[in-house]
Amino acid sequence: MENILKQYESFNYNSFFENLNLSDIKNIIEKSGDKILDDFEFLALLSPKASTLLESMALKANAITEQYFGKEIHIYAPLYISNICDNECTYCGFKHSNPIKRRHLTFEEIEKEAIYISKTLGIHSIILLTGESCINSIEYLKTSIKILKKYFSTVIIEVQPLSQNEYEILYEAGLDGVTVYQECYHKKTYSKYHLKGNKTDYNYRLETPKRAALANLRAINIGTLFGLGSPVEEAFLAGIHLKYLINNFLRSQFSISLPRIKEAYRNIKPENIVSDKDFVQFLLAYRLAFPMAGINISTRESKNFRDNLLPLGVTKYSAGSVTEVGGYSLSNNSEPQFETDDHRSVQEIVSMLKTNGYQPIFKDWEGAI
Repeated sequence: MENILKQYESFNYNSFFENLNLSDIKNIIEKSGDKILDDFEFLALLSPKASTLLESMALKANAITEQYFGKEIHIYAPLYISNICDNECTYCGFKHSNPIKRRHLTFEEIEKEAIYISKTLGIHSIILLTGESCINSIEYLKTSIKILKKYFSTVIIEVQPLSQNEYEILYEAGLDGVTVYQECYHKKTYSKYHLKGNKTDYNYRLETPKRAALANLRAINIGTLFGLGSPVEEAFLAGIHLKYLINNFLRSQFSISLPRIKEAYRNIKPENIVSDKDFVQFLLAYRLAFPMAGINISTRESKNFRDNLLPLGVTKYSAGSVTEVGGYSLSNNSEPQFETDDHRSVQEIVSMLKTNGYQPIFKDWEGAI
């Protein structure tokens, strides 16, 4: 994957954008949906000139989404079980140097949280999250997954990058998938924000989705953290990564998220602001370029903005999210990883979806089977 990205290290984005014309972009929009677009067709959809065609892109994105996904939105929730982290990432509330209260849930506490989420919230799809630390051993993760599989049809992890063999062990324990964000695809910029710990290894992190796919994990989600590198370049390179994965690992289902930096304890402010309009354009470009990829929107975004994104290509939606360890049923005495903007309950989000003609999906039947 690194060799593919190297092709664009010296690429002149501005020159490419200057040579585009609106008729080229309109033709790309028209042809999208039947297959994955090539690299430069995708990049054209991210261009400043394409921003004048968002309405056309939105109509096509809506048609593509209904063709491949219907009007179903999969509901999931995050479960944080540890905020102990060995990394020093300048944008994260869990970074090693932050003097926050650290917490590492016991198996009994994990089960209590699982029971609350599954029975009180009605959620059947969970993302298990930790800080990136050696304390989150394979045995700890393996036992945690076995506990969660008693209550959830789908269990996905967002933890430190693991080896293929480690993913295979967790797959045997019932793991369904992995979320891993590269955070920043521009290699030199990446080193600016990751100062200590295993996360400083850009290449090992970049190859994590590949190792997960080789371990037969079904659901793999990637993305960049908008606010670190150049937004258009980051959106483009994340799409190139997604395309590589889709084309090479046919047994896995791939999705992409579009997280923007949010307020967190002692974190940096974003250096590259991604406006709502830019965000919408990136989402539309992903849908048009990768018609069968999932697109996840979390509670990082405000409720009104999230709701307006629904017709544009979204397939997965977090609900009732808590980003602190033990925050659902245990005492709320640890710092959240970041602040959320959509504080609605699961029931409120379900009501909103139904009002707008969408069917909320709680159980991933393939995962259950």
